[in-house]
Amino acid sequence: MTFSIKLLLHNPSIEAGLLSKNFNCCLWKNNSTRSFHIQLKNKLFPAISTHIHCSTAAVPIMAEEKRKSLFDANEAGILVKELRRQFGSGKTKTYEWREAQIKSLSQMIDDREKEIIEALHEDLCKPEFEGFVAEIAMIKSSCKLALRDLKQWMKPEKVKTSLTTYPSSAEIVSEPLGVVLVISAWNYPFLLSLDPVIGAIAAGNAVVLKPSEIAPATSSLLAKLLQEYVDSTLIKVVEGAVDETSALLEQKWDKIFYTGSGRVGKIIMAAAAKHLTPVVLELGGKCPVVVDSNVNLQVAARRIIAGKWSCNSGQTCTAADYVITTKDFAPQLIAALRSELDKFFGKDHMESKDMSRVVNSYHFTRLMKLMEEDGVSDKIVLGGKTNAMQLKIAPTVLLDAPEDSLLMTEEIFGPLLPIVTVEKIEDSFEVIKSKPKPLAAYLFTNNEKLKTEFIKDISAGGMLINDTILHLTVSTLPFGGVGESGMGYYHGKFSFEAFSHKKAVMYRSFEGDSSIRYPPYTSKKLNLLKALMSGSIFRIILGFIQWLKQ
Repeated sequence: MTFSIKLLLHNPSIEAGLLSKNFNCCLWKNNSTRSFHIQLKNKLFPAISTHIHCSTAAVPIMAEEKRKSLFDANEAGILVKELRRQFGSGKTKTYEWREAQIKSLSQMIDDREKEIIEALHEDLCKPEFEGFVAEIAMIKSSCKLALRDLKQWMKPEKVKTSLTTYPSSAEIVSEPLGVVLVISAWNYPFLLSLDPVIGAIAAGNAVVLKPSEIAPATSSLLAKLLQEYVDSTLIKVVEGAVDETSALLEQKWDKIFYTGSGRVGKIIMAAAAKHLTPVVLELGGKCPVVVDSNVNLQVAARRIIAGKWSCNSGQTCTAADYVITTKDFAPQLIAALRSELDKFFGKDHMESKDMSRVVNSYHFTRLMKLMEEDGVSDKIVLGGKTNAMQLKIAPTVLLDAPEDSLLMTEEIFGPLLPIVTVEKIEDSFEVIKSKPKPLAAYLFTNNEKLKTEFIKDISAGGMLINDTILHLTVSTLPFGGVGESGMGYYHGKFSFEAFSHKKAVMYRSFEGDSSIRYPPYTSKKLNLLKALMSGSIFRIILGFIQWLKQ
């Protein structure tokens, strides 16, 4: 049977983020392998082979008849207006409403864990263990913490006042911002959708969640489950791609929380600026790992692997993007990585069931371009195997790729790990500082002086000494970027604060009203005011005596 279909290729060179191509073809679907074969019927695309085999999870397909967006700017405006009306009822400001929603989210995870794991596997081929540890367990932990501490977070914070306002008292009241938008990413589509939503609910906001269309199974599941488990009059899910996101961004929000690329982050920020809407941007960058020669090499290698290839095959914003070590130590590090990779994933890493695949064909092609660039492909010292049909790339290590190569200038976001060598480990600081500030920076060393200098000299969203990734699991630490790696932060109480306004409140009675603040102004009043501001008890007493004599 011959069809006319539209193939959507994700392409970051287009501002909208999508590039459409039309062609006539024959299509055979294999339901057992969740894949399809395409046979081109013309020569419009000579660069593409006659037969293509694709995973249905990798490439979205739509009928050629132009899809009319069911959610346009008008629909988005109606949605926001209704949410504002519901928010105005004051229901979200109560502890009881917030507690009930978070309890329902926790129950949802317990009830539907199997479906969540299946969706993550369909979107990214995530192993069950990884899906549970890196996504489900993290959300359960966020729910548990919020339920335990929410009353304390909501309490007004008493603060001191000054002599100039005596008698008085003051406090800081956390109030919800209003109606907020959360736009999540595809690499951890469950975690990065619900974690900020929990913070927004805890702070008492109405929320719209826009999951990533690049993880369609998880997006669809989230839409279904949230409709079923939480208050759908105040917590909404909008599915879709660029059209739907653009419609949402045309609206006025009280805060926008975005996780994703810096390129799209600029679009989000520009849209928010039209309404003076504050934003949290969780972006990424090239996260460095500095490895000194005085470390436990086996442990260091295992922890680098765990934070790179065991975490979504390197498709993680805080994954090691490149390693810096000395020329003399590099061969030992490569040997250790090879040995530990074999222990983790077997001799043929491509056959391992414990590693995710690349999310789709666009990102697979992008990674291949990084690896096959002139001057880079001959730098591979470990791995390099690929399988386009399965969207898999083996853990690949490259040694001293050219500094101006795409591999060393763009965020990799995949299973490629370049190693940069320097003469002295201290030289690594200049390598890092020559690039934009990263979301995370890692150092492996037993040298206390080097640790101190690294923390003092290197600016990054977060740091971890002698490990990778794990700082994200500590709820008492803020998670966020700096410079081009993002702005704002969340996790734990910081999530509550990200979606709250800190309202300053002062209380005074009608007693103790002093004429010093009122005209007519005199030199004695001015002297007393200066004495009060100085904080000197002697000057204050003297000032009062002079003022009382007037």
